[in-house]
Amino acid sequence: MNKSYMLRMKSNKANGVSSPAAAKGGATAREAAGGWEVRPGGMLVQKRTSDCNQSPNHVPNIKVRVKFGSNSHEVVISSQASFGELKKMLVGPTGLHTQDQKLIYKEKERDSKCFLDSAGIKNGSKIVLIEDDLSRERRLVESRKNTKLERASKEIEDIRFEVDNLAKQVASIELEINGGKKVVETVLLSLIELLMTQLIKLDGIAADGDVKLQRRMQVKRVQKYIENLDVLKIRNSGVEKMQHHSQIYAFQKQKELKKNGNLNERFNPGAVVVTTKWETF
Repeated sequence: MNKSYMLRMKSNKANGVSSPAAAKGGATAREAAGGWEVRPGGMLVQKRTSDCNQSPNHVPNIKVRVKFGSNSHEVVISSQASFGELKKMLVGPTGLHTQDQKLIYKEKERDSKCFLDSAGIKNGSKIVLIEDDLSRERRLVESRKNTKLERASKEIEDIRFEVDNLAKQVASIELEINGGKKVVETVLLSLIELLMTQLIKLDGIAADGDVKLQRRMQVKRVQKYIENLDVLKIRNSGVEKMQHHSQIYAFQKQKELKKNGNLNERFNPGAVVVTTKWETF
């Protein structure tokens, strides 16, 4: 820095001028009033406080008065908070959901993302709170929709549990029939009827989104087990026919053996009994 510049700066300080910018229509005074100061050399910086222990990032709290109907609520909040944060603080004293709140300042509704200081909110400012009926109605509709979906999901889960139990019975019967064992047909018909009942229940559940996908999966499961039981019915009737043919064959074989036994007795009456003694020459 050259000597002429230093001499000029000392001369300015002696005359009570903080910088060359101060000579321009009292601009320095206005900047100082706004919390800014001009450093030597004309650099504009945030005004330093005399409190050395105060953090440079300290944000003061302000007290605002919120009028809701005939009631008024005083809220202490950060001066740099958003209107959305103020809404959260008003949930307790007003009982309004944040989505149902409209904050009016200077006859203009303020967005939740807007900041208090940007809107000109200061300590002691007054804000009007009104209930947004349209938002409240939308939220109630959404809440009812979510409740309905939760109930539908619970019903589908109960049906899934019942289908799991029926699936175990289907698997057990399949093992018996595949092993050649005859199963009473009424058992098969009863299982099919129970599965059809679950299918009707699923058809009566109204669902959307993921819940609808869950319902579709269970419908496919039930249909698969019903089709499996239909196949098992055919196999089971085949086992019955085979057993019937086996019984007929065994009966005919037994009858044939008995008939052959009677013929043998007719042509082979038994040993000859000698009753006369013949003299041999």
